[in-house]
Amino acid sequence: MAAPREAPEWRPFGRRFLTDPARLFQHNAWDNVEWSEEQEASARSKVQENSSQLLPQDKQEEYEVNAKRYWDDFYKIHENGFFKDRHWLFTEFPELAPNRNPSQNGDSVHEFSNKEESNNEGLGSCENGHCSLETMAENQLNLIKSTPKICAEELATQKYSELNQSDGDYPGSSASYRILEVGCGAGNTVFPILQTNNDPGLFVYCCDFSTTAVDLVQNNAEYDSSRCFVFVHDLCNDQSPFPMPDESLDVVILIFVLSAILPEKMQCIVNRLSRLLKPGGMILLRDYGRYDLAQLRFKKGQCLSDNFYVRGDGTRVYFFTQDELEDLFTTAGLEKVQNLVDRRLQVNRGKQMTMYRVWIQCKYRKPAAPQL
Repeated sequence: MAAPREAPEWRPFGRRFLTDPARLFQHNAWDNVEWSEEQEASARSKVQENSSQLLPQDKQEEYEVNAKRYWDDFYKIHENGFFKDRHWLFTEFPELAPNRNPSQNGDSVHEFSNKEESNNEGLGSCENGHCSLETMAENQLNLIKSTPKICAEELATQKYSELNQSDGDYPGSSASYRILEVGCGAGNTVFPILQTNNDPGLFVYCCDFSTTAVDLVQNNAEYDSSRCFVFVHDLCNDQSPFPMPDESLDVVILIFVLSAILPEKMQCIVNRLSRLLKPGGMILLRDYGRYDLAQLRFKKGQCLSDNFYVRGDGTRVYFFTQDELEDLFTTAGLEKVQNLVDRRLQVNRGKQMTMYRVWIQCKYRKPAAPQL
């Protein structure tokens, strides 16, 4: 199968617009919300305040050194119950199932969210800085996942690296369409892909920094080793091998993953992932945007550096601008297909609360090989 196809012209996120303020609490979420200058200034002021006191350098180094342990602890506590399966993926990223009928799993985020509205009253809960906003919210792209992405070296991956360099016999080597999810967590992206994309040539790789997360995927009843390969991987260690060779992947997925990595290491990671793509292959990203609710909720003393924070459970998160992501991907030699901000107003009708979420969604493609 060829590299990911060009998707149809993309529509704005969702189609429910708040035109009458009196209707604010009639629904659980509103799409494409415009921010006033006053709201933007207020958010900027909150960030200036909560970042005015940085953690000491020795504490910052401790969080970096122990990052794997913090994510392992997270998954030991929550197992597969914290994040919901992301069936919205195929609306926003049709490249994950190119042959899928758009009517599968709902044709739009708006339609999908209507089915979930009755389960919404838990909206808005936060635990240790992870704004879960689960139930209906996650199905509306309220994914709050800064999934693991940094990791410990495993002997097993060295074996796969040796296979790559020998006779080309590596997991998924006979597949015609290969997808890698980085920071797979408990499998909330991987399993919907395997359920929805029935292409016999599909093979999905998934990796995580956390051995606990990888175990959760491998022990899931839906894990099929003939179509999927999960492995522990340390993105921040450039000597940590991948089980597939360079220029072998059609798609790399980064869903709330890059934000959990030390900012100084992001460029090297994007460079390395781009080398895994076939010419014409694509990186798909969704992550936290600047001034998201989660950033504004941090208290003074939790900031590590500009727009980079540590949660109460020791996991970390960065809040991006579009320009920062554009620079990361184009420096790695990729071409922009999409780089958009998703501003969403979420409502807790029971508590009469409003919550403004900001995410960024990107698609960047590796240039096609020149025609000879």
